[in-house]
Amino acid sequence: MPPLRATAIAHPNIALIKYWGNRDDALRLPAAGSLSVNLAELETVTTVEFDAALTDDMVTVDGSAQADAVCQRVSAHLDLVRNQAGLKLRARVCSRNNFPMSAGLASSASAFAALTLAGAQAAGLSLTPQALSALARRGSGSACRSIPGGFVEWEAGSEDRDSFAFSIAPPQHWALVDVIALVSRSPKAVGSAEGHTLARTSPLHAAYLASAPGRLQRCRAALLNRDFALLADAVEADSNLMHAVMMTSAPPLFYWEPDTLRVMKAVRAWREAGLAVCYTVDAGPNVHCLCPTGAAAEVARRLSADLGVSQVLTATPGGGARLTDTPID
Repeated sequence: MPPLRATAIAHPNIALIKYWGNRDDALRLPAAGSLSVNLAELETVTTVEFDAALTDDMVTVDGSAQADAVCQRVSAHLDLVRNQAGLKLRARVCSRNNFPMSAGLASSASAFAALTLAGAQAAGLSLTPQALSALARRGSGSACRSIPGGFVEWEAGSEDRDSFAFSIAPPQHWALVDVIALVSRSPKAVGSAEGHTLARTSPLHAAYLASAPGRLQRCRAALLNRDFALLADAVEADSNLMHAVMMTSAPPLFYWEPDTLRVMKAVRAWREAGLAVCYTVDAGPNVHCLCPTGAAAEVARRLSADLGVSQVLTATPGGGARLTDTPID
């Protein structure tokens, strides 16, 4: 049998209303719904090639062979694809990112979205967008949000089949920019997958979940109505609450660095002085500063010149996962 190969591109997403904690860790069923936007300028490109000559799955990321833990996680996800396709072949997986991994920039979201789409295509599966999103969720919860394009909602659902993400508005709906203050490129000590299992140990988690629907509703309305003041209120509150849960878990998780807090405080001061910008922080130290297009250059300048942030990335709303004819060899 000739090798079966496909290549996919996917973007990471920044959660505006966060996903933190599962109802079911094995299926990665979230404890609450979430909202996000894909980041066009950041991407993962992944080629999956099923080959009868292989005896084990092989995984290379950015030119480096991956450790056993990464290979096992990728193999477990490909097993889901193989089971659906009735396929026994092992695969060669080559992946490339144009942004730092494991630093709170949702690299696992784009990684497993690209892996899911490329793997399903290479295996000959024909899946609906909803089924593809649900399958990506099994690899990394936030990966389900990188399958659709633009501004995306993840419906928590009640079981495996109905917990998937869908677009609520296309990328061009709102000219927002994510100006990312990259305060650290170092991989985080505790990954999100482990953090999700710790969430329920926090005494604040129940209150976080109880108030989540209201924040999601406000954020959805802000997005659909392009209401920046409402967006800032919902997004910052949700980010702060998620990190409060992290910091009060057992053991506690401290993703913020001193520069993280410095940027957050500056962003609030800038907004109070009239600059349209707000912050959100995923499970990592880097700060996503959301603003309208017209404010992006000034936000980037202040981060670099006033706060001394050594690297600033800029990303606009992006599309969904897609196939490409250019493989990674």
